Amino acid sequence: MYAEPGNKTPGLRHLMEALQVVHRDRAAERELQLFTEVKVMKRKVMAALLAGVLAAGLMTACGGSSSASSSAPAETEGAAGAGASDAAAGTADAGEEDKHITVAASPTPHAEILAQVKPILEEQGYELEVIEFEDYVQPNNVVDSGEIDANYFQHINYLEDFNANHGTDLVVAGRIHYEPFGIYPGTKASLDEIADGDTIAIPNDPTNEARALLLLEASGIIKLKEGAGITATVNDIESKTVDVQLNEVEAAQVSRYKDEMSFVVLNGNYALAAGFKADTDALALEKGDSEAIQQYVNVIAVKAGNEELPKIKALVDALKSDVVKNYIKENLDGAVIAYEE
Repeated sequence: MYAEPGNKTPGLRHLMEALQVVHRDRAAERELQLFTEVKVMKRKVMAALLAGVLAAGLMTACGGSSSASSSAPAETEGAAGAGASDAAAGTADAGEEDKHITVAASPTPHAEILAQVKPILEEQGYELEVIEFEDYVQPNNVVDSGEIDANYFQHINYLEDFNANHGTDLVVAGRIHYEPFGIYPGTKASLDEIADGDTIAIPNDPTNEARALLLLEASGIIKLKEGAGITATVNDIESKTVDVQLNEVEAAQVSRYKDEMSFVVLNGNYALAAGFKADTDALALEKGDSEAIQQYVNVIAVKAGNEELPKIKALVDALKSDVVKNYIKENLDGAVIAYEE
């Protein structure tokens, strides 16, 4: 039996109904998907618009927009206001320039000595700022460039050599202290005991050897050729009052020979390291008016033309005060001595 047109069998009718349901479901799914995509798109658009509004608000608050008239007050208060503040600060700094002193210094003993003059300068209305350096190049560079007012770490001989080799234009504003060479006991305790055949250890580098020889000459042990001065070597020894043997040793090693040689000649730092106190243990010390000290006195150095500034003069005067002289005498065991003009 077969069905006539329009008279569908139950099985076919159910199949067509099922197909219609599937069609409706797929249509519903597409509609739902489209709806969802629209919602997502709307959210993205809204988020983008909101971000733009927030960004514009932030720019306005920071004075970042100059095109919108509504941002002008914010710009005036922010960027322009900040510029005015900076200008005012610059004016204030310019006004306080002569009262602010910056000094580049090595930690010991220079920064320690500078710490003693802060109260003195404060009483005169000056503010002292000490910047410590571990090397011997940057303190000169920053003063020559004008970044820092002065430095305090070097002796005159080093300063002159630095200017010659680096093209800097630094000058001495004040002579402050020196670190004297000394003759110290070895196997003999006094220079009164010196005799022919005694041995003396001296540094072998040019600078320190010259200072040692000048000190031996000042102590009456040798005589140097005329004009040898601070460039003297053992070849410049013209005569000896006592037939001693001079043993040239690396400067840092000289103190190790104190138990082997009659005497040793040391600078202040190495003397301290060896356990000597210059003011009590030295048998002879460089004098403040000696040729060596005139070249090896530690100085305040400034850029040429600044040595007459009031604040530099105040700094030098403070470093030459009795306060500093007493501090050096009482605390640095003779390894540092205040320079007297």
